[in-house]
Amino acid sequence: MFKKFSPSTDIAGHTPVKTSVQRQIRAGVLSQWKIEPETLEAVWPKKEGLVHVKCREHVSVYTVNSEPLFFQHFDGPFYPTLRFLHKYPYILPKVQVDRGAIRFLLAGAHMMCPGLTSPGGYLPPAEDAIPAERMVAIHAEGKEHAVGVGITKLSSEDMKKINKDVGVETATYLGDDLWALQTL
Repeated sequence: MFKKFSPSTDIAGHTPVKTSVQRQIRAGVLSQWKIEPETLEAVWPKKEGLVHVKCREHVSVYTVNSEPLFFQHFDGPFYPTLRFLHKYPYILPKVQVDRGAIRFLLAGAHMMCPGLTSPGGYLPPAEDAIPAERMVAIHAEGKEHAVGVGITKLSSEDMKKINKDVGVETATYLGDDLWALQTL
């Protein structure tokens, strides 16, 4: 989504979000992520205004004090920015790719099942299985912080069984143009 993103050409406008809509967005974020309301309140106080930054290709970035916190494609789920995820790494389930997949991830590619199931990759055990169409933090072997955020295309158990095709569709990754922006 943000492989080639330029604030000067890809942003259509900034709009303050109405309070009633902010409540809906806050409820949506709390239901999609494992985040406590107090933690979200610390980052996005109720008194602070949320700004909707409309971008090309139906992407919406939401900012507080000009800092991008999360984004959305069409009316899909709210994805945290990587900077937000680095501050609160526990809000999304974790998957990990092996060393061989890192360069592809940093180029914006979707993560294939073999990169997640091989030695160096990580998928949670069966009792903590991740369902399909669930947002996850993508970690890289040997790295402390997440290097991407994506949506699972298969459940983690199916990824282990099938072991081919796309396992996680990447939405944002370390080094894309959203990562480069500290303020909008």
